[in-house]
Amino acid sequence: MEENKSSSKEGQLEWWQLSLIGVGCIIGTGYFLGSGLAIHNAGPSVIISYVLAAFATYVVFDALAKMTKDDPQKGSFRSYAKKAYGRWAGFSTGWVYWCSEMLIMGSQMTALSIFSRFWFPNVPLWVFAACYAVFGIIVVLMGTKGFDRLENVFAVMKVSAIFMFIVIAFLALCGVLDEGKGFRFPMTIQQLFPNGVMGLWASLIYAFYSFGGIEIMGILAIRLRKKEDAPKSGSFMLLLLALIYCISLGLVVMMDSWRAFNSKESPFVIALNDYHLPFFPHIFNGALIIAGFSTMCASLFSVTSMLVTLAQDGDAPASLAKKGKWKLKVPIKALALTTAGMAASVILALAMPNKVYEYITTAAGLMLLYNWFFILLSSRRIIELSTWGKTKGWIGMVLIVLAVSGTLLEETSRFGFFGSLLSVGIIALVVLKMRSNWKKEEKPAPV
Repeated sequence: MEENKSSSKEGQLEWWQLSLIGVGCIIGTGYFLGSGLAIHNAGPSVIISYVLAAFATYVVFDALAKMTKDDPQKGSFRSYAKKAYGRWAGFSTGWVYWCSEMLIMGSQMTALSIFSRFWFPNVPLWVFAACYAVFGIIVVLMGTKGFDRLENVFAVMKVSAIFMFIVIAFLALCGVLDEGKGFRFPMTIQQLFPNGVMGLWASLIYAFYSFGGIEIMGILAIRLRKKEDAPKSGSFMLLLLALIYCISLGLVVMMDSWRAFNSKESPFVIALNDYHLPFFPHIFNGALIIAGFSTMCASLFSVTSMLVTLAQDGDAPASLAKKGKWKLKVPIKALALTTAGMAASVILALAMPNKVYEYITTAAGLMLLYNWFFILLSSRRIIELSTWGKTKGWIGMVLIVLAVSGTLLEETSRFGFFGSLLSVGIIALVVLKMRSNWKKEEKPAPV
């Protein structure tokens, strides 16, 4: 009886609802702020980076959705890694994901703090970061229904903000607004690739980071009414994201020099700086804060859920899966551990506010890509792939390797690369230590 109730609660979402939640979970500061770093590296060719990242993201989610359709698992990609390669793989991918989401939340909180200082320039970053962390915890304590509703509202608001920018930018370029400059198309290879192919290569990590969040859809896909709709849900969402990303960024690079963009201000605000639109920076800054806050909440929700499945499988302390004495909708100890990770991110924001966004963004994006790579490897063992499916998988893996290696080309992103390797190395050492315990557990008890 209890199982039937559980399954009925899980099968609540239609495919389009999951698509909308996915948009809400994915569009965040990685796009609204991190895209400025991508433009600064690649110039107008940033559109190519986003097209390549969109295709690779589609390949990864398609593999994850097909595994979900055949065998729905609460642990999503972590459970499939365990099924394909053994316990060490499930343990590793679960904790790599936890670490990456901790960094992503640090990145989101730092970006939110940067946006908030637009109105309150004298308030330290860490104060804003701490406040947003508290608000995020309150959202997660509302449970899955409250989370779904909020993400749906946030998704509509974020897409509306992007469409607002597209309309205003188009009017500005056409000269309808004051001081119209007209469309600036790159006419030569040098104009398209101002920093050469290396600049395009270095920008890939930021383009990939803008699509981070498909793992959350994988975790939520178990709640689809029809599990076979998972691939359709992801395809629709990624097509929508790719279109609005490329159109809006295309307008941005036609409105101002690529040298004007940085990590301190959204490229969408910078692009309209020269126009007499006093209302726009305030409205769009509010939209940026909503975007960042919603993706931070999504990360907090998904990583807490991942801790619970790790605990249930014996790959984390069992107490993390218990809900405790209070009638809360979330296991309090799992949330407490995640909160501790968020607190560390706030301390980082206090310790090195000048470069923390670039460092954390790169490290978080890289650790996310390590798991994406493992999703593709797992799918090759778990599901039967057609020739085109295998080819797509290889292309996706090559693009992921390019994005990872591209971080070595720039001093700032290089720091994040070595930081991500340090985190993965620590997890690997823990795995080596735990393997002896796992072997003891697998031995049959003496008769």
